[in-house]
Amino acid sequence: MDIVSSFTERVRGKNLSVVLPEGRDERIIQAARILLDEAIARPIVLGRPEQIAAAIKKAGVGLDGIQTIDPKTSEKADIYAEQYSRRRDGVSVTVAKRIVVKPLFYAGMMVACGDAGASVGGVAGPTTTVIQAGILTVGLVPGMKTPSSYFLMTIPDFLGEKDRAFIYADCAVNIDPDAEQLADIALASARSAGKLLCERPRVAMLSFSTKGSASAPSVEKVRQALEIARAREPELAIDGEFQLDSAIVPAVAAKKVKDHSEVAGRANVIIFPDLNSGNIAYKLTQYAARAQAIGPFLQGFAKPIADLSRGASVSDIVATVVLTLGQLLEDASPNQKGPELQTVKG
Repeated sequence: MDIVSSFTERVRGKNLSVVLPEGRDERIIQAARILLDEAIARPIVLGRPEQIAAAIKKAGVGLDGIQTIDPKTSEKADIYAEQYSRRRDGVSVTVAKRIVVKPLFYAGMMVACGDAGASVGGVAGPTTTVIQAGILTVGLVPGMKTPSSYFLMTIPDFLGEKDRAFIYADCAVNIDPDAEQLADIALASARSAGKLLCERPRVAMLSFSTKGSASAPSVEKVRQALEIARAREPELAIDGEFQLDSAIVPAVAAKKVKDHSEVAGRANVIIFPDLNSGNIAYKLTQYAARAQAIGPFLQGFAKPIADLSRGASVSDIVATVVLTLGQLLEDASPNQKGPELQTVKG
């Protein structure tokens, strides 16, 4: 059973709620129908009535039994505005009211106030807007300064192993992270892997150098990020700097890495030094290796805020909801969970 199917069975019947802020898109209507009909989640669709009606007509399915909310006329808008004002210094309740009636912000406040388990949006807007709404509503995990993203990559045949799963980060948000930001990305990705993968997170910090085989400012950045991450989470299996083959191919690691490493040749969390390398790598893996690429998922937030590609299919939306809600379950990973970290659309 693949990861999406496994998590679908985990969340099925749990009555977990997800708010979908883009009810004006027919794909959201179709996904909401599937989520409810298959008892995967309790969807809440946001939008103006006329927008939702138009989307329903395009979708060819209705929203019977599904809660819909127009943020601008919602009774909760005043409550969310007061809460938002308390969280954001210098923002009056009057200004907050104008902010929280925006669908992504309203969705974020629903999650922040416990009225929804997660927010999944982005089919109708840029990732930056989803991130901004998330930061200003649910906020980041204590100790985390950098929101980031990851893709769940499943390779159908990797060195003879079927459906090998990796976490790739950051492939969609941070263009050229510095060492501190790269450490944040690594730690957040380890936490994500601990909730998704059925094995202990083993984090590889990638470069064009393996353990000092080359020297350059970009290599030094990766080394510094490794030191920072290790200082913050000493028990985490994290190592580098590695070339990709040294990180994921045991035979290559045996030749190139002379010191003992829990990660070399066995990494399942791949941290790229910048967005160029990360974005190129996930697309190359997706098409050249015929891998399934699910994401991007946002990480580093105090509560689940997920992003969708503007080209997302209905099945992509459902899979994103499944994996996002699945991480709310305490037993998300059947084996060893990761450490509890403080932790460009395609």
